[in-house]
Amino acid sequence: MSVIVLQDDDPKNFGLSHSPSLECLVASLEQQTEKSETHSARPHSLADELLGAPDPVAADILRKEPQQETFVRMKVTPYDPPTAEEEEVCIVLQQCLALREKYLFVEKDPPWRKGMFCASGFNPDPFHYEPEPRSQHVFKEIDGVIHVYANSEAKEELFPVPDATTFFTDMHRILRLTGLGNVRTFCYHRLHLLEQKFSLHLMLNADREFLAQKSAPHRDFYNVRKVDTHVHHSSCMNQKHLLRFIKSKLRNEPDEVVIFRDGQYLTLKEVFESLDLTGYDLNVDLLDVHADKNTFHRFDKFNLKYNPCGQSRLREIFLKQDNLIQGRFLAELTKEVFQDLAVSKYQMAEYRISVYGRKQSEWDQLASWIVNNELYSENVVWLVQVPRLYIFYKMMGIVTSFQTILNNLFLPLFEVTIDPGSHPQLHIFLKQVVAFDMVDDESKPERRPNKHMQTPAQWDINFNPAYSYWAYYIYANMYTLNKLRESRGLCTIKFRPHSGEAGDLDHLASTFLLAHNIAHGNNLRKSPGLQYLYYLAQIGLAMSPLSNNSLFLDYHRNPFPMFFSRGLNVSLSTDDPLQIHLTKEPLVEEYSIAAQVWKLSSCDLCEIARNSVYQSGFPHHMKLHWIGHKYFKRGAAGNDIHKTNVPHIRVEFRYETWQEELQYICLGGARISEEIDP
Repeated sequence: MSVIVLQDDDPKNFGLSHSPSLECLVASLEQQTEKSETHSARPHSLADELLGAPDPVAADILRKEPQQETFVRMKVTPYDPPTAEEEEVCIVLQQCLALREKYLFVEKDPPWRKGMFCASGFNPDPFHYEPEPRSQHVFKEIDGVIHVYANSEAKEELFPVPDATTFFTDMHRILRLTGLGNVRTFCYHRLHLLEQKFSLHLMLNADREFLAQKSAPHRDFYNVRKVDTHVHHSSCMNQKHLLRFIKSKLRNEPDEVVIFRDGQYLTLKEVFESLDLTGYDLNVDLLDVHADKNTFHRFDKFNLKYNPCGQSRLREIFLKQDNLIQGRFLAELTKEVFQDLAVSKYQMAEYRISVYGRKQSEWDQLASWIVNNELYSENVVWLVQVPRLYIFYKMMGIVTSFQTILNNLFLPLFEVTIDPGSHPQLHIFLKQVVAFDMVDDESKPERRPNKHMQTPAQWDINFNPAYSYWAYYIYANMYTLNKLRESRGLCTIKFRPHSGEAGDLDHLASTFLLAHNIAHGNNLRKSPGLQYLYYLAQIGLAMSPLSNNSLFLDYHRNPFPMFFSRGLNVSLSTDDPLQIHLTKEPLVEEYSIAAQVWKLSSCDLCEIARNSVYQSGFPHHMKLHWIGHKYFKRGAAGNDIHKTNVPHIRVEFRYETWQEELQYICLGGARISEEIDP
């Protein structure tokens, strides 16, 4: 074992930042050997080349025999105990993590223990309905949250959830604690130290990681599984694909009656005649669905890009499932996208599809569209997104209060859970739904809610509730629903909303307490305290730098590379390929631009792809096949380089660093499970 000690009175000389309690920084680099399935480099001399001797490294790779992998670890010493102030901050952070544990829904038995397959992957007939008996449970709504009882005579609530007053009090506590000066300073120093540790790790081990990847047969970035963890279904195709589809329908089905407008039924040909357009006139520029510089900080203009040729009627015909033709065109277009994913084989997607909460029948309409059109792919699962559009529905007279939206969203779900026969198609569809999302423009100014907020039934004013108000009531009803579904042996649904794309920090504070993963999270760069908490909890961030570049944040200012270096659980996603991307493989386009701009290595890309699989809602047996039979183990024990192409070196570095941080925060008393959180 060789040890190199670097000493200096001023830690700045090493480019490292750390806790103020450390008087000096000593980086001891320990060359340690661990068993793995990869190869180590051997000496290679010029004499060997001149004599025509075979390359020993290439020979090692070709033999593919298990050898030993070495990597250099960095230790920070002397490791003085925290000062009184630091210890106080550590206790504050422990309290914040404990608050998250109080709220978050976690399955009693993870899928790798109960062997339950919750999605219909590898199912020869995913739309087969098997009748199931009705349970004796009953439910009723109280102050915006549905309560479940064992039977009609029971008085005791089965699945209690923290009430709104408690939640808003805890959310404000999180914001107050993470805003304290000593907490911000401490978290900033720890995050900066994490970033510098990763930089040193790459300096010392990048060649070893690359060699380990070379020794993994068959695998490279192109054929490791990668999941698009944030993409909206209505914009899942690229603009050229949509253009070809519209032209083909105009050429092959011009006499199809597609819309009812201005008191008359119109065929597809008549619709285009009313727009003074022909199939020959159409091109990508005329389609005008691509985001440009005019959409920056203009969410309203970005949403208008969903209208082909600027016409809402074309959006209704081609990109809606509740129209005169029952969404047939959108279903056919979706199947073509499914075929493209199947051809790529290694790219998966989680498509977000909307349920608005305007009426209870929306769930049955959506399920009927999915089942009747047989929209299923082994490469796809569904998320249901809820647009936060209460104010528009209220002004149009569709709803009377916020409670109406909650009833429309959740009553059908409780009904089908208790009696699957009441909504058989919805019962089938929910087997493919893995999460709930919550979407809208986060940059809109809003009043931060407090513990004295009115109940949803009392919210009958023409103002949209704040983000955290929406988040709590969706979470609370989902928590009860998941507990009920789990008790019945049905699949559960996670909460993975948009958060931190713009707007206030209370969005991120509320999702820290309530959400499993989030989409975006850019605003974590503004709060070291919240960012450090997201790191400690390893909350997944599905980030979309190209989408942000068109809306809220220039690409070069995106915090993705910083988050990745610090060890946050990040993945890359496309968000809106129709508006953002130019190629047939938008996810690979997202990865390739990130790799070029931020100089990401092959190992970095494969680690991000591996993160995306962990963040995704694909079923247990698929993850076993994609990333290894022990993927649920932490650290190198759960990594299979022959499936992920991520070297054990990288995985072990991430795990050891995270473990050290948790132990530091818990003052040496952290209890870390050997398995990941389900």
